[in-house]
Amino acid sequence: MLTLGFDTSGPHCAAVLLRDGAVVASAADDMGHGQAEHLVPMLERILAEANVGWADLDRIGVGIGPGNFTGIRIAVATARGLALALERPAVGVSSFRAIEHGRAEPHLAVVPGPRDQRYIAPPGEPPSLVTLAEAQAHGLPLREPPPPAQLVEAIARIAAAADVTDLPPPAPLYVKPADAAPPRDPAPRILQDDA
Repeated sequence: MLTLGFDTSGPHCAAVLLRDGAVVASAADDMGHGQAEHLVPMLERILAEANVGWADLDRIGVGIGPGNFTGIRIAVATARGLALALERPAVGVSSFRAIEHGRAEPHLAVVPGPRDQRYIAPPGEPPSLVTLAEAQAHGLPLREPPPPAQLVEAIARIAAAADVTDLPPPAPLYVKPADAAPPRDPAPRILQDDA
């Protein structure tokens, strides 16, 4: 089974291709912006390196965040478009699940957030954005995401093992609203020339 995984939820663009659980190609680039232009060419390079095409894929795994608002939208939209075009299942994987993948020891998965805050999702609680002190108050060792190449590999492994029966399309995991908001002023009135 060929599983393509990718993630742009942080200041990176990362992708991996798994064949029956083995990594056959991967790439990870640090970048603060430009993931929209970088992601699909990166995916094409990975497929070419493995000597396979889009139609050979069996499954797609995508990082859904939390993290960078625009980066998450880029990856999720790409995964949904590929899944629709290729008629293959796409599996959304949160950064929390990717951090926890393969770890048995008690810990609290934390994802760096804006203004030195942390995204957390303690067991039985919804994800939230908290200060470092609030995350530490849970009394568990904090585990941050691994380097992007390892994070995206975990995303792909979780996707490869997922039950895709009646799975909804991947959706972004937004913990806080976007920093940019639409203007509150009413839209301008457009005058039409009837002459």
